Amino acid sequence: MFCKLLRAKIHQATITQTDESYVGSITIDEDLLRATGIHPNEVVLIADSNNGARFETYVIKGEAGSGIIGVNGAAAKLVNQGDKVIIFAHYFLQPNQIEDHEANVILVNEENKITKQLRYPSSIELTIGV
Repeated sequence: MFCKLLRAKIHQATITQTDESYVGSITIDEDLLRATGIHPNEVVLIADSNNGARFETYVIKGEAGSGIIGVNGAAAKLVNQGDKVIIFAHYFLQPNQIEDHEANVILVNEENKITKQLRYPSSIELTIGV
């Protein structure tokens, strides 16, 4: 049995461009990829905080320091330039691996520069006789 857990998150990134004619994907500044451990070609879940749209696509590495968050292809119809999005990367763990897991989360400003890096532990205290 496996459990799907959050591995990394980029919180409240700003969409800097959309390109419906591109083959597909989301372009993310390489600095943000490096900080979260998200890889090019990795499938990510995107949630648009402005309109509630959610979709999956794969990552393309953008120029480091550019602040680019560009949604391409058909998914570009689901977001607008200036929208705030949350980018989630997941993985599957065995139940015995969960207690040692921590998700890597970054918060970014309007220019998609890192303002804070957080760790979300997956461990919980078990209580007996509740």
